[in-house]
Amino acid sequence: MTQGFESPARPVRLFRDKRHQAVRIPAEFELPGDTALMRREGGRLIIEPVPPSGLLALLASWQPMAEDIPSIEDAPSQPEDIF
Repeated sequence: MTQGFESPARPVRLFRDKRHQAVRIPAEFELPGDTALMRREGGRLIIEPVPPSGLLALLASWQPMAEDIPSIEDAPSQPEDIF
């Protein structure tokens, strides 16, 4: 999913599930995870993924670096005469 990307509007099917109205989300609009945040802004209904929480979720969301980290020589320290 790319943030900031806006796709054209598409009709979706609404249906009733007991006392709730539900919407079928097409595959191209699929959200990650099993929960989402929903809010109303004027006449718009906005559904967005829940941001990951916790350190493990943050680390799992990071991509590997494209460049190699240069090796650093780790030579033992030289004794110093301090007197």
